[in-house]
Amino acid sequence: MIQFDNVHKQYSDGTQAVNGLDFEVEEGTTTVLVGPSGCGKTTTMQLVNRLEEPTEGTVYYDGTDVQDLSATELRRQIGYVIQDIGLFDHMTIAENVATVPELKGWDEERTDERVDELLELMGLPPEEYRDSYPTELSGGQQQRVGVARALAAGPDVMLMDEPFGALDPITRENLQDEFLDIQEEIETTIIFVTHDINEALKMGDKIAMMNEGELVQYDTPTALLETPATKFVEDFIGPDRTLKQLRVLRVGEIMRTDIPDEHRDVVDAFEPDNTVMADGGELIPVTPTDSAQVALSRCIQAGVRALPVVEGGEVVGVVTEEDIRGYHAEKATEETA
Repeated sequence: MIQFDNVHKQYSDGTQAVNGLDFEVEEGTTTVLVGPSGCGKTTTMQLVNRLEEPTEGTVYYDGTDVQDLSATELRRQIGYVIQDIGLFDHMTIAENVATVPELKGWDEERTDERVDELLELMGLPPEEYRDSYPTELSGGQQQRVGVARALAAGPDVMLMDEPFGALDPITRENLQDEFLDIQEEIETTIIFVTHDINEALKMGDKIAMMNEGELVQYDTPTALLETPATKFVEDFIGPDRTLKQLRVLRVGEIMRTDIPDEHRDVVDAFEPDNTVMADGGELIPVTPTDSAQVALSRCIQAGVRALPVVEGGEVVGVVTEEDIRGYHAEKATEETA
């Protein structure tokens, strides 16, 4: 979908922002650009929608050199979400979301339907938020509107530059989770910029680790954790690689579909409202796409040794604390071997 072919960007003062980028972003996936400040992440992303132009090399959009496309039309095809959100305070939420569809000449009925559809998707009921103004919303709600606006015209590609960086940790974590759920529905090709390795590991199908304008490693989160290509990558990930692996390990990879008798009680206690009571308090089941870290945390909080794994309102298996800790111990042994 997006391809960088030997791309360089040098500014007039001699600064080399990016140097010899060669990688491809696959359609329908999320690629996260991560690295320290000044490593070229944002410049790389902005080369896609021509907010920056390459000094050398070619950026392809769906097989076409972006230099052969009108910058204005290209940007109308690509959703763009930034940390500062950039909503228009004098416009209602509905008007903000409708910005690009109106620029593209959509009729009023089609635009209104799309606005309502996206506000519902973002957890902002249109009857409550349509006529509100950005200043009346919390930071997290404003960010949701920013994402809705970026998705309004149904872009094939969306660029996200530190989209959750200005939010408090709890709101940020919640929005990350919500966005992962949304991505399963929209299947848009996303380039996501962050300096936070934990966010990169959580959000990315692929991670492009950058340093000093160069692509150091381009890999899946699991491969990045298991086989960092350089000392820089290893140091950037940090010393707790095995613990981070629990963030990228999905419950579906380790759950038991044949439920042992010793854990049958947690299945029998499950109710469709997704909450059951255990001796330690409220027990919240997990889904196959939840991380092993989430599952372990819920086991500990509820004081149980296993959790039901639920999909479509039905129990499809269990995940046990023993299996999660066993995986962690195995990876820790491999790392120190």
